[in-house]
Amino acid sequence: MSVALTDIFAAAQVLRGQADATPLIPSALAPRLGGALWLKLETCQPIGAFKLRGAMSALATLPKTTPGVVCCSTGNHGRGVAYAAAARGLRAVICMSELVPQAKVDGIRALGAEVRIAGRSQDAAQRAAQALAATEGLVEISPFDDPQVIAGQGTIALEMLAARPALDTLLIPLSGGGLAAGMAVAARAISPNIRLIGVSMDRGAAMQASLQAGHPVEVTEVESLADSLGGGIGLQNRLSFPLCRDLLDAVVLVTEAEIYAAMQALYHEDRLIAEGASVVGIAALMAGKVAPSAQMGTVITGRNMDMAQFTKVISGQDIALGEITVKGQRYG
Repeated sequence: MSVALTDIFAAAQVLRGQADATPLIPSALAPRLGGALWLKLETCQPIGAFKLRGAMSALATLPKTTPGVVCCSTGNHGRGVAYAAAARGLRAVICMSELVPQAKVDGIRALGAEVRIAGRSQDAAQRAAQALAATEGLVEISPFDDPQVIAGQGTIALEMLAARPALDTLLIPLSGGGLAAGMAVAARAISPNIRLIGVSMDRGAAMQASLQAGHPVEVTEVESLADSLGGGIGLQNRLSFPLCRDLLDAVVLVTEAEIYAAMQALYHEDRLIAEGASVVGIAALMAGKVAPSAQMGTVITGRNMDMAQFTKVISGQDIALGEITVKGQRYG
């Protein structure tokens, strides 16, 4: 089983007029980054995050007799599944760990889904989702290791390259790899020489640890400004791990302080409210961990953060993340 460009074009047809055509804008940060940077604003999706693409793509293939769906999520996938399920009149159960911010839990419940909290890791939430699928006959929708989900996320690269064919680098937020895998499949097929870089936080980066080990591994999940990138990739990963392994040119890790600085920069220079996971590509460029190129692109993946925490970041206050504290610093 794999994902091809034809699958991504098919997903684009499913999403047309519902979860596509988000803006692609030039960033005001370009002068300090050493090249043009284009921002794909998935914050403009109805759920405020790119995950709607994969969720709608996956649910579109389910028969009308489906009793309901279940998934594990760090927040945005659950919101996408809840939204797509509500549109089809399906029951949705979202399993999440205790580390998921309350704002994301509340957002999912507001869409009519049931929420189950299980343990302190994505792996624990995954086990809970699998148990519900087995005992209640619900269809499990993986946040990243599902061909339809990957194809749906890949439509982002289709749109970016259609609008800006000269893009020579894509900086892709990397967690379970559904976004990176889908975008990489599309981008490699359309522009074979494009540079594809996955970016994650430097604590609990499951895909990076798995790529280093040569096989999927478990990691310890911790609190992060980029909470959407937390969690494992599944020890039985069939799709997103091999696709990321084979198609990404590199994986770069950024610190919490670098994510903090990038959130400030995006807000103050581009006037955008975005989750920490959205800015890891910008953080890598600002920190000099990725060499700039002439035409770069990244995805502003979501805006469903804890606004009290976000307010502290943009105003330069300290942020406590479990056992560490990110020291505040005024922007500029």
